[in-house]
Amino acid sequence: MIIVPLKEGENIEKALKKFKRKYEKTGVVKELRRRQAFEKPSVRNRKQKIHAVYVQQLRRMEE
Repeated sequence: MIIVPLKEGENIEKALKKFKRKYEKTGVVKELRRRQAFEKPSVRNRKQKIHAVYVQQLRRMEE
């Protein structure tokens, strides 16, 4: 839980800025995006192999 201490008579915009800064530092949004874009290891390996074949074909064409 994020706690933002406020001073007496502090501006609400300033308090929101503090909250946003603390929230970003926790890395919640970054972790959420990483989990949403999860890729199974088998799919990742297949993509790497397809890319390797593509790069190899490009190098053969250059020779």
